[in-house]
Amino acid sequence: MTSEPPLLLALDLAGTFVFGLNGALTAVRTARLDIVGVLALAVITALGGGITRDVLIGAIPPAAFGDWRYLALALGGGVVAFALSRWLDRLETPIVLLDAVGLSVFAVIGTVKALEYHLGVGPAILLGAITAVGGGTIRDVLIRRVPSVLHSDLYAIPALIAAALTAAAVRTGTYGLPAALGAAAVCFAVRMIGVRFHLNAPGPPGGGRPHDDRDHRHDEGHDGS
Repeated sequence: MTSEPPLLLALDLAGTFVFGLNGALTAVRTARLDIVGVLALAVITALGGGITRDVLIGAIPPAAFGDWRYLALALGGGVVAFALSRWLDRLETPIVLLDAVGLSVFAVIGTVKALEYHLGVGPAILLGAITAVGGGTIRDVLIRRVPSVLHSDLYAIPALIAAALTAAAVRTGTYGLPAALGAAAVCFAVRMIGVRFHLNAPGPPGGGRPHDDRDHRHDEGHDGS
């Protein structure tokens, strides 16, 4: 994959840590897993989306296995969540903010990588979103929960928007750091509006949500490597 600008790389690494933290918190609070389970869910949440993307486009071995920092940060997030879970509630707002940053950056980076492997615009947009939310989806399936991305406050939609804006910039030859940050900023803004006002994608007429997800609205995961 083409080297990303230092700012995007820094956000990429920070997002990996935060999603590892979120995955581990889910393991501790929802599934009540031991240390092995906590670390496993941390890694799956942080890296699962990027690994899925790389396998689908034939980028073998996946990027997460080629750079030790991604695995180390995912495990680091898991260790912090396991050790300090009872005190992390007071940091919920910063975690949600960093989670939204990670979502945004990974959607952008995942889309660019898919396009570098000569996929069409549609598949690239889909893989950009998978990069951002795939890890959290795998995590929720493993703990037998309806994936948060399917009902949490505007999560997949912002990722798809960022991916679409990124694909358009690449195809028109205008992609660069400003375009990448612009697409990420739009994703971040839409996500935070969803969190602030508890907005969701439309559901079926007369249908209800499966449960109240406000206690874990920031549980989703990605890997943007």
